[in-house]
Amino acid sequence: MLYIAAQIFFYAMIGVASYFFLMAFANMLEMKLRTSSPSVKGGVFVSVLIPARNEENNIEKCVNSLLNQDYSDYEIIIIDDNSDDKTFEIISKLAEQNERVTALKGKPLPPDWYGKSFATEQMIPHAKGEILLFTDADTFHNPTSVSWAVTNMQKTGADLISGYAGQILKSLGERLTVPLIFFLTGFLIPMFLNRIVKLGYFSLAVGQYIAVKKISFVKVGGYSTVKNKTSEDVFLARLMKSSGYKTEFLDISNQVLCRMYSSGKEAITGIGKNIYDFFGKNPFPLIMNAAAILLFFCLPFPLFIALLVLSYLEIFSNPFLIHLIIVLILHTLTWLILFIGRRISIHNTLYWPIMYFNLLFMVLWSFYRTLSGRGFVWKDRVVT
Repeated sequence: MLYIAAQIFFYAMIGVASYFFLMAFANMLEMKLRTSSPSVKGGVFVSVLIPARNEENNIEKCVNSLLNQDYSDYEIIIIDDNSDDKTFEIISKLAEQNERVTALKGKPLPPDWYGKSFATEQMIPHAKGEILLFTDADTFHNPTSVSWAVTNMQKTGADLISGYAGQILKSLGERLTVPLIFFLTGFLIPMFLNRIVKLGYFSLAVGQYIAVKKISFVKVGGYSTVKNKTSEDVFLARLMKSSGYKTEFLDISNQVLCRMYSSGKEAITGIGKNIYDFFGKNPFPLIMNAAAILLFFCLPFPLFIALLVLSYLEIFSNPFLIHLIIVLILHTLTWLILFIGRRISIHNTLYWPIMYFNLLFMVLWSFYRTLSGRGFVWKDRVVT
């Protein structure tokens, strides 16, 4: 009986790893084949909206890259979200120097809102564009970034498009943490289902870059519908989709660059604060996912090492060693495909066993911090 149970488990490991490998390849093709090169250079007015809190080190570089666009009809609106540094001083100067730029001072944060959502919502009444392009203050845009948004919205007929910016990873902590943001679109959710299924669950957005038709966005309620969500970008995409609007998740890695976090610790906090919220603060799916991560992603590599050592010492011979080799190869190929698709150095593939343990830690840590009421300190504010 024990042997049969072990056999079922090891074959399940191979099945899960095979699914991830196939999804990594299929999702990479889905994004690349549905993404069009930027070609539209004007005609539709675009409002680029940037919330900024304590971004004195990033905001000028971001805005200058957006001022260097090859698209003709657009404006840039920046709001200082009650910063403690020189952010407002910098954006005010940028607005004085260029008529495309408007600088706003954010209102005090109400108790029932989270900071980014409230800051972004305040910019919408000032936006003149048919298309709203939300982006973060720590992004850097190629000259075709705005053109890319308009081109792909027109060619796909989407009301909302988003994607992952090209990620800049410097520290080891960032390399072990940031790629985990690709878990859903990389190899868990079949992205083609977003085209053929009306369920909002299959829709995704990343706040670093979201382009949406203003009329559609206002109709669903805008950021007021996600005012107390840490994963506001994901919930907005789900809301748009479930409201009958078309959403697309495409390849923007060659249009926008971003160093999301300056250290591994910051990356763990930044990503970890969203995990429990992503599950709707429901403990059951979170615990089930934590168990799956432990059994199917964390366990294979240390189990392989242990069985290899025992076999080498002739202490224990295991017939399932070959199964683990297959699983490890599949996981390695999966991450290799993902890093190639996201234009990230492929040597990061070597870190995947540690990354999964890091993911398990963040899942449990997010659960604990939320349930304990301690929350997460982000941008000098506590979110729960």
